[in-house]
Amino acid sequence: MSKVKNIGVFGRRNSGKSSLINIISGEEVAIVSDIPGTTTDPVKKRMDVFGIGPVSFIDTAGIDDSGELGEQRVTRTKRIISQIDLALLLYTDNKFEKFEKDLLSRFKKEEIPVIIIHNQSDIIEMDKDIALELTTNYGADVLEFSCNLLDEEEQKGRLETLIALIVKNIQGSPLTEIEMFDGLIEEGDSVVLVCPIDSEAPEGRLILPQVNAIRNVLDNRCSAVVLQPFNLPSFFRNCATLPKLVVTDSQAFEQVSAAVPEGVDMTGFSVLLARAKGNFEAYLKGTPHIDNLKEGDRVLILESCSHHATCDDIGRVKLPNLLQKRCGCRLDWDVVAGLDSIERDIHDYAMVIQCGGCMITRRQLLNRLKPAIEAGIPVSNYGMSLAWCMGIYERATKIFRR
Repeated sequence: MSKVKNIGVFGRRNSGKSSLINIISGEEVAIVSDIPGTTTDPVKKRMDVFGIGPVSFIDTAGIDDSGELGEQRVTRTKRIISQIDLALLLYTDNKFEKFEKDLLSRFKKEEIPVIIIHNQSDIIEMDKDIALELTTNYGADVLEFSCNLLDEEEQKGRLETLIALIVKNIQGSPLTEIEMFDGLIEEGDSVVLVCPIDSEAPEGRLILPQVNAIRNVLDNRCSAVVLQPFNLPSFFRNCATLPKLVVTDSQAFEQVSAAVPEGVDMTGFSVLLARAKGNFEAYLKGTPHIDNLKEGDRVLILESCSHHATCDDIGRVKLPNLLQKRCGCRLDWDVVAGLDSIERDIHDYAMVIQCGGCMITRRQLLNRLKPAIEAGIPVSNYGMSLAWCMGIYERATKIFRR
């Protein structure tokens, strides 16, 4: 899955953050000014980087901003940290002090790779001793850079070095998500993808996990058979060779399970996403706790995107109804969409259920779940919870337990 990688650009006011994004993108994306504090809210620029695919550079407000509004801007800047896959930390005049060290400590705590850039080196050259100290103490790449070099070839060379470091740090991250079918299929296999076309399906399109699944099947040199649930019985009556795997939209688990022969592995798109980018072991451990929910327990539903809710909405309607039916009791719910803050104390929840996370990166999803896991609160995901409530959890996860 070619997910957009988020790269945050941090530093003091007038350290050249906006200029850096402009020179990387080759466009005047961010406003550049000699006036400190020109960048107030995070500004994003999306582009493709060869070797990692789509990335989004996020220009943040200066970490040394002051005053009441300045403090709010710094808070927003720090909030971005939980959403990024790589940090570019700029400093100038060889001043790497408390502001920079505090940020670097935060990156280290969040296990975020960082490239340290001494910017505006055309004015004051980088102190090699400071750079060596940073490399030694923090294990980070340190680069001398300037956005205003007169020598075009030198400017191009330094930019190419920076891009190479960005690719290296993102590709080498332990949090890079695996492909949906990694280790599950081999060249020549056929995979049946069951895609219901109902009120939850976007008009004229397939949902992103289904599109990603088709592409990943093809990338593995396998055959993808795409159909709706009502086509399954006739497909199996007429197929000469059984498929290696059947993958279905979670809400059709029961119907699909009844039509798929016992000898054929079956799972859901959401379960594949849970394995590819979520804390799958925590999901496997947490999902059975559904049966421990009791009257009045509060459950947190985490959606990764904002969308118009319908009467068939999985997270807001179908899943709550199935859970209450399974538990035989009334439950209370909170739904938090996108990457919005969770207002309640995490300890108020008896369980947390995360959607597939197709719209966010693995790091963002893991950071989303981290407070609950650290607090010992069971976590699950949409597809695994639906499979549990429908009584087919063992079959839907069997392929991952071998």
